[in-house]
Amino acid sequence: MKQIKFSLEQAFQCKKMTRSLLKNLLILIVIAVPCICLSQEYTVGEGDVLDINVYENQDLSTTVRVSSDSTIRVPLLGEISVKGLTVSQVSTKIEELFADGYLVDPQVDVFISEHRSKKAIILGQIKNPGQYELRGRITFLEFISKAGGLTSDAGNKAYIERKTKGKSEQIEIDLYKLVTKGDASLNIPILGNDSIYISKAKIYYVSGEVKKPDSYKYDKELTIIKAITMAGGFSKIAAKNKVQIIRVVGGKKLIFKNVNMDKPVLPEDIIVVPESFF
Repeated sequence: MKQIKFSLEQAFQCKKMTRSLLKNLLILIVIAVPCICLSQEYTVGEGDVLDINVYENQDLSTTVRVSSDSTIRVPLLGEISVKGLTVSQVSTKIEELFADGYLVDPQVDVFISEHRSKKAIILGQIKNPGQYELRGRITFLEFISKAGGLTSDAGNKAYIERKTKGKSEQIEIDLYKLVTKGDASLNIPILGNDSIYISKAKIYYVSGEVKKPDSYKYDKELTIIKAITMAGGFSKIAAKNKVQIIRVVGGKKLIFKNVNMDKPVLPEDIIVVPESFF
């Protein structure tokens, strides 16, 4: 009876271990599948290095670099065009060509060993401006991260110059909505030859009787009271009811006196808090 009891306990432990292994295996599969899918969706291009593996025909397996005219050379098949094809489409095309009089039910796997074909450039208020390679699918935020992130002077707008079918278009990205509000619809994929420009932030100035007079980064929905709060608040001798705004309109300097604390602030405004003499 003791032997039977011991066997049952062992079986129970084995069952638990099996469940744990299956669970971990499922997690690995879930993590791996998106990576595989992204790799298969990648469109090959000039300079990419492809590893081509022909199952049970190692003599036909090869490593090739995509030429400037988007062709590769494969044993038996010679030169074939891969222009505009994804990794999975290249694999399918090679299988079909081998099946046409060369091999019976060929199985071909294609992998990218080096990504060299697609590049994009990013300039403006970015920590590491320059040109970067695009390895597989990469989103706007991922590309920003790749370039070191935004500088402290970055504004609320980014612009992407993109050529599609010979035509140029400009895409505007609202960084305030994307980064602050979390609007994921603006996190679009970056394509080869995209040129990205990150705008510089607009500023306003606070001077006079505040604790930290200085220039500040302009944000939407900014009011006088918010601007003064950003500047540390009023000093002890500030004339709180005599705040002024100096604003340039149409090339002319205008002065607004005794402004309301809820009055909107515009870029390049100078907020002046005078001293109280009473």
